[in-house]
Amino acid sequence: MKDNKTNYFTALASVGVKDKVERKGNLDYLSWANAWALLKSQYPSAQRKVYESEHTGLNYFTDGKTAYVKVGIDVDGIEHIDYLPVMDFRNNSIPVDKVTSMDVNKAIQRSTAKAIAMHGLGLALWTGEDLPETPAAPIERAELKKDTDDFKRVITYVQANKSQPFDTLIQQVSRKYVITAPIQKELQKTHSA
Repeated sequence: MKDNKTNYFTALASVGVKDKVERKGNLDYLSWANAWALLKSQYPSAQRKVYESEHTGLNYFTDGKTAYVKVGIDVDGIEHIDYLPVMDFRNNSIPVDKVTSMDVNKAIQRSTAKAIAMHGLGLALWTGEDLPETPAAPIERAELKKDTDDFKRVITYVQANKSQPFDTLIQQVSRKYVITAPIQKELQKTHSA
């Protein structure tokens, strides 16, 4: 517990998270595990509460169409609660009849990070999240061809990120390049080597 002279929000907002920030697609995020570790290092008595529905006893809520989770983080007697939809990898709500326990688990972990941010830790990562989305201009993608500088850079990227699933790497590379089947096979060989 920090001394009473320091505003706990200010103290948490000043914790450097830059070296813990990860990138997924075009979004920066702080994983729940890193957020929790940083919070507990500053406030060891901090607690998380995953709320359960009074009606179902499940750890998610539903409006009959979609689902959401409710997570509270208590720091020195101050609880901030985050409500987060159960979403797919595109951040679209999942119909309640398609929700899996893994989807709920991921939503709880993301909601944990957001509830921690409401206490100040990593809050800047969510700046602008509530702005209306504007359609992105279509991105011109060049075909990735063998024996080019671009191909060499992609090979280097795949080699450096072998710990990630191949599909994830292809998805990232596909944002910039059109990948033909033969090129994908070459990249697969590099990933598997």
